[in-house]
Amino acid sequence: MPDTPPDIQETQDNDVVSSSEEFDNLRGILADGVIGAAGGLVGTAMMTVVFLIAQSVGAFALTDFAILTELLGLTAYVPAVLFGFVIFLGGGMFPWPLLFASLKTYLPGESSPIEGAFFGAAMWTGFVLAFYTDQTGLSLVLYAVLTLVAHVVYGLGLGAVFDYFESRPDSIV
Repeated sequence: MPDTPPDIQETQDNDVVSSSEEFDNLRGILADGVIGAAGGLVGTAMMTVVFLIAQSVGAFALTDFAILTELLGLTAYVPAVLFGFVIFLGGGMFPWPLLFASLKTYLPGESSPIEGAFFGAAMWTGFVLAFYTDQTGLSLVLYAVLTLVAHVVYGLGLGAVFDYFESRPDSIV
C-alpha cells in the first residue's frame, strides 16, 4: 500500500506472523483438543438423555452398547454394557469432535451448533444400522426417529461448545 507509512505496514506484518505462530503453538493445539473433548462429552451426555427416553418407550436398550464390547471379544472380562458405553463415550469425545473440527467449514449452517446438527445427522446413518436389534413396526419407527434426534442433539451440544470457545482469543478452533 503506497499511502501507508512503513511503520504501519510493519505492524501489520508482525500481527500476521504472531497469529501464524499461534497455530504452531503446542499449548494452543492441546487446548483445542481439550475443547473438542469437552464438546464431545457435553454432546454425548445430551445424547444419552435422549437414549434414556428412547429406552423408556421401548425403542432402544442401553444394553445394546454391549455390542461394542462383543466386537472386541472382552465380554468375559469386563461388564459388557458399561465397557461398551465407555467405548461409545470415548468415540464421542475424541475422533468425532476431531472430524467435526476438520469438516465444519464444509457443513451447512451459519453457526457451529447448526453445523453440528448436520454432522450428527450424518453420523446417525452409521449408528442406526450398527445398533439395530430387530425392532419392527412402531418400535422401529421410534428407534429411527429417537436415535436421529439423539445424534442431532449430540451435534448441537458439540457445536455449542465449539461456538462458545471459537470467539475466545486464546483458542484456535
